[in-house]
This record gives sequence, C-alpha cells and structure tokens, in this order.
Amino acid sequence: MTSTELVWRKSSYSGGEGECVEIAGVPSWGGVAVRDSKNPSGPAILFDTTALTALLTTIQGSHFAS
Repeated sequence: MTSTELVWRKSSYSGGEGECVEIAGVPSWGGVAVRDSKNPSGPAILFDTTALTALLTTIQGSHFAS
C-alpha cells in the first residue's frame, strides 16, 4: 500500500496554517502512518500502536516543553 492509497487526516486543532502532521491508519499492517502536511509526497513514519501510544504519552506529559 502506498501513501497515496491511505486516507490522511489532520487534527481539527491544526487551524489551517499548513504546519501540522497528518495521520492515516494502515489497515493491512495494523499501524499508523504519520507525515508532514507540507510535504505529502515525502516520507511517512510508521508506528505500531504501542509505539504511537508511548509517543503521545510522552508529548502529553510535556517532556518536550522548553
């Protein structure tokens, strides 16, 4: 499955500024693909559900706050 075959969506919080990520489920693999919305033909990062949960938990925990 190519990235053009996936159904990509942006967060409703993106505000339409074009500086966000897009996410798509990958049914054949059971994971999630993430890409830069400014570069839709560029690479995507694949996460399994465990890795995506860990990433979101880290972000929500403000571990990246300056």
